[in-house]
Amino acid sequence: MLHEFTLSRGRAMINFTLKYCDTKQKLLNSYGFRRVIESFVKQVLKKEEQVIYDYYIKNFKSEDDLIDSIIEVFKLLTVFSIDEVVAVDNKYSKFFEDKDLFIEFTELLFTYWKRLERYTVVRNNRLGDGLQSVRFIQANDMFNDLLLATFRRIQETINGHETRVYRQMTAGANAGLTLNEVNWNCPIEYKGLTSIPFISTVVFQPPFISYTKKNTRDGIFQEHQQNPLENIVLNEDDWFVFPAKVGSMLTFVYFHKDFMVHGIGLANLFELAKESEYIGKKPDIIYVFGYPDGEEEKRTFYYKDKKNDILIGYANYCDDIDYFGYMKKMLLTLHNVKQIEQNRLPIHGAMVNIVLKNGKESNIIIMGDSGAGKSESLEAFRTLNENYIRHMRIIFDDMGYLKKEEDGSIKGYGTEIGAFVRVDDLDPAYAFEQLDRGVYTNMDQINARVTIPISTYEIISRGYPIDYFLYANNYNEAEKKILIYDSLEKSIPIFEDGARKAKGTTTEKGLVKSYFANPFGPVQEQAETEVLVRSYFKDMKDAGVKIGEIHTSLAIDGKAKDGPRLAAEELFSLINE
Repeated sequence: MLHEFTLSRGRAMINFTLKYCDTKQKLLNSYGFRRVIESFVKQVLKKEEQVIYDYYIKNFKSEDDLIDSIIEVFKLLTVFSIDEVVAVDNKYSKFFEDKDLFIEFTELLFTYWKRLERYTVVRNNRLGDGLQSVRFIQANDMFNDLLLATFRRIQETINGHETRVYRQMTAGANAGLTLNEVNWNCPIEYKGLTSIPFISTVVFQPPFISYTKKNTRDGIFQEHQQNPLENIVLNEDDWFVFPAKVGSMLTFVYFHKDFMVHGIGLANLFELAKESEYIGKKPDIIYVFGYPDGEEEKRTFYYKDKKNDILIGYANYCDDIDYFGYMKKMLLTLHNVKQIEQNRLPIHGAMVNIVLKNGKESNIIIMGDSGAGKSESLEAFRTLNENYIRHMRIIFDDMGYLKKEEDGSIKGYGTEIGAFVRVDDLDPAYAFEQLDRGVYTNMDQINARVTIPISTYEIISRGYPIDYFLYANNYNEAEKKILIYDSLEKSIPIFEDGARKAKGTTTEKGLVKSYFANPFGPVQEQAETEVLVRSYFKDMKDAGVKIGEIHTSLAIDGKAKDGPRLAAEELFSLINE
């Protein structure tokens, strides 16, 4: 990021490396403050608050004169009383003829600032009139305190008395990044990516609430026959790299600053790799998210760079990709395609390690496509915790994979340390408990989502044997919620059929099917996956794994809450036998 401040698409980016304001005067004299005032006057006051705009504009020569006067009067109000401000220049008296209106004006300005997504960055090796030595978290806290103090000082001077109720809100950045320049083992085809700084630290202030252009995902990602990244050059002022560990795959996620919230969401979903894990290394996967290629329509696909053994993901810059599902699901597709190449079987579902109060332990995989009830079943397990469970450990909640170990056993691994879940499907008490950790999107809309951490990388990458492998049936009523099949000829078609009733998490409706309930890899690589399915299922059955269905009833009217709970209770009874 080369500029000290940018503002676009409702997102403010503050570069602490080039400019760090630690006094009221530095803040009010900054380019960033002027840019916010300009945007507020032209985009909010003029368009939405015509009465206030007309009241002030008729007393000034132009909008620029009004903006200059607002900035100057704010600076004076941090030092002088109203009478002293008017004595400096009588034209400022217009602001105080109707003090209630001016108070409303300042409140609207502060509200506008708080509604912006606000990000701070520090580029560790870039010199400037800014911040390198001060600790980043402390710097963000100090900046937050400065903004609150400045606003309160102005407000108290206008009111003529001190504030009596203080609300310690987040006035500074919602999130911040520290960035490093990194040399990685970059093939010549991707030299245009090398100037982009790597994220080394993420700090954000939960609850992080944002609104995106879309709140559902559509379609699947297909293989492309041409490399979309060959010879493109990314502008270092517009891009960041999140070095993620997606399962066992080192992944470089390049995202455009206008989709910053999705980059921040990655921190709650995937492990942020350490510098020692990627400096001088070649990644398994590269994903470029939000490249402005001039196309208005959505373009999302992947490319197999066999020469360099790198899988490439691509999403162009458009409003249609402004939903975290396009970030998450493409990364999982890339991961799964890579795992299939290495003879591992991707699983779209959830895996949990449970220790019951009687001491019995079981590892359970519940497989199903979006909305089938896998996450809801985990939520049901969690709510039954007090009655049945001594300890519960989530291995994955959406995507994992099975691996045949050297000793011939099969173990389950996770890809993510977090979960991207529907808020409506969480127990209200648990949803509120996540306020201090979650990244929330589109909270008042259908399919409102929260991205929360649920495990650690050490846990998801440990590898667990499997006791139950169940398909989540969300559309059929059944007297018995858990059905175990002795025959692979009966169970494999159920898993490969991938049937579920769509629940509004994508644009699909009604009863739909996707091969192996997984449109993120197995659908694209179906022939290879079919071989793996038969091999893994046979080995699991031979090892005594119980394979069958769990009827979650999630898509049946009136059963969305009770269905997963009743299924969980029946499963616990089965484990106890």
